Amino acid sequence: MPDMSASASLAMTHLVTFAKEVDEDKVTPGVLGFIVFAAMALAVWVLMKSMSKHMGKVDFKESPDLKASGEETATDSSGKASPAKS
Repeated sequence: MPDMSASASLAMTHLVTFAKEVDEDKVTPGVLGFIVFAAMALAVWVLMKSMSKHMGKVDFKESPDLKASGEETATDSSGKASPAKS
């Protein structure tokens, strides 16, 4: 297996040379920054559409048939339903 430190130092040499060519007073995200931002915005849009579709399927009305689920409720003196005690 080749020595990885030699290839790493060679890569760093090229990166340092590239960094010297870039104007140090002007920093911009460039095309890669725009692509990453656009991909994240697209992902959020797709997730929001999916969430909206799934929330449309949710029935927020409570079903009155509690015995079908196997739980019985008892009403206490305040009128609030609470789980039955055995």
